[in-house]
Amino acid sequence: MVRSLLKCFVVCGISCIAFAQTAIPVYKPTPVSVPDGASYLTRDGEIQIVGNDGWEDMMMKFDQLFLETHPGFERKFHPVMKGSSVAIPALQSGVSAMAPMARAMWEDDRFAFNRLHGYDPVDIHIGYAAFGPREGRKSPPGIYVNAKNPIAGLTIEQVRQIFTEGAKGGSITRWSQLGVKGPWAKRAIHIYGLDEGSGGTLSFRSQFLEDQSLVRTYEALPKPADIGDAIAEDPYGIALMGFFDASKLPAVRPLPAAIAADTPFLLPTYENVASEHVAFPAYLHVYIDREPGKPVDPFVKEYIRMLLSEKGQAIIASQKDTDEGYVPLSPEKIGAGLQKLD
Repeated sequence: MVRSLLKCFVVCGISCIAFAQTAIPVYKPTPVSVPDGASYLTRDGEIQIVGNDGWEDMMMKFDQLFLETHPGFERKFHPVMKGSSVAIPALQSGVSAMAPMARAMWEDDRFAFNRLHGYDPVDIHIGYAAFGPREGRKSPPGIYVNAKNPIAGLTIEQVRQIFTEGAKGGSITRWSQLGVKGPWAKRAIHIYGLDEGSGGTLSFRSQFLEDQSLVRTYEALPKPADIGDAIAEDPYGIALMGFFDASKLPAVRPLPAAIAADTPFLLPTYENVASEHVAFPAYLHVYIDREPGKPVDPFVKEYIRMLLSEKGQAIIASQKDTDEGYVPLSPEKIGAGLQKLD
């Protein structure tokens, strides 16, 4: 009975935040200072933070909140929000206090950072990077099919079986293996996506496809728009897409996905993303430079504690109707981020 009720809440899109009544830990600001020798200070003594351009409005609000909650703090902030691609290099060189990003770090960035420092940057999730589908705005990375395709959805394991070599349970190469009837029952699955070496593809493989090699029939296309056009023209196609707006392509639809075989197929709507009932969560990341066995820089620690506080999460929630469509972190996940600071 309890299992059925819980499943009903999920299917109806009711956030588990409300269902479980999980509370964000109470944030008590701690006085902190930044020494003059900190590498991330500008010549004028301001704290430089380099990161994703979509964070610009949000970072200004974060910086203001920090000053309001730390009245004795004397430093000013110097945000340089030029894109996720510059965030890790700036952290690596020490000119940024942290690396705020709207995607996971790419492998070449991780390799370069590790080669210089001998360890990886610490990844702290503070929210989610997108939800959808939304008219005229991007949805999180996921799977897309032709709108005529009657398939209801796929599990993560089925996605692995379609897109990668050597997946557990064997390969899925034909629509009939997924129970699709009609013309699809006789046809092979045509697989599309961006180049295998692109950062987005590598990131999706690492996070959700167990880092397995893509199947030999995977057709790489130059741009997301090319993939969308291919699926719109191919009823038997399926595509792995990064952040993408399919609203201008009525012949293409995002495919609901399930975390496991006994869970429902869901789209990454706001409610489902906020409760993390989605197969492919896309996080807002803050990477920090922390050498193993050593404490986190006191200012960095305090700033991220603020990001994970109720007021910090409210700032993320205020981005719902912006072009970015950021979503606050599920309260159940906040403790994991705080633990990485200890």
